[in-house]
Amino acid sequence: MAELAPLLLSALILGLLGGGHCLGMCGGLMGALTLAIPPEQRGHRLRLLLAYNLGRILSYTIAGLLIGLAGWAIASSPVAMALRVVAALLLICMGLYLAGWWSGLTRIEALGRGLWRRIQPAARKLLPVSTLPRALLLGGLWGWLPCGLVYSTLLWSASQGSATDSALLMLAFGIGTLPVLIATGLAAERLTALLRKRGVRIAGGLLVILFGLWTLPGPHQAWLMGHGSHGSSASSGHQHSH
Repeated sequence: MAELAPLLLSALILGLLGGGHCLGMCGGLMGALTLAIPPEQRGHRLRLLLAYNLGRILSYTIAGLLIGLAGWAIASSPVAMALRVVAALLLICMGLYLAGWWSGLTRIEALGRGLWRRIQPAARKLLPVSTLPRALLLGGLWGWLPCGLVYSTLLWSASQGSATDSALLMLAFGIGTLPVLIATGLAAERLTALLRKRGVRIAGGLLVILFGLWTLPGPHQAWLMGHGSHGSSASSGHQHSH
């Protein structure tokens, strides 16, 4: 678990920094869901918003588990290295998108539109949202909305080669996206305005690009790991000498 901690933190940061993208993709939907709350339920708005987002985060976690099983199945094959390279390149593309330098990544969102067209009618039937279970279910369906950021993070989580780790990383990513979307639902203009600032978007994009570069397999990783586990390397070297 200690080895997974830095990755969980990275997934959390990816979700948080992806807030600008979430505002573009889900901000309008979040507003629509808020308006779909009947007037008599407006006093329970925060609870319903939390239920929406819990459902969404659970759907990310389930997707992480499913794609993580595929990653686990190929973990010992040459395909695993190719998956890691693709995941790293997608993260770099996501960073470029967040910084406003290139929007090509949004094209891969077309891959999920067929699935969303099948899910959307079921989502509409849940409106207006009057109960917590209904909000939870609607959020669970909303989690399958085509999103380049989610797809990039899914591939990265799958490249870890463990279904459990992949699910946990997607859970952390989903939690990272929570503050922005809750703020949007509650019309917290200060937070959303901050995340729309060009400087914040560029800083977030650069961090995601750096993370993508770090994810690329290569000698830089061996160097970083060697510095990070200097003591353990010395210990293992001593053991190999016997």
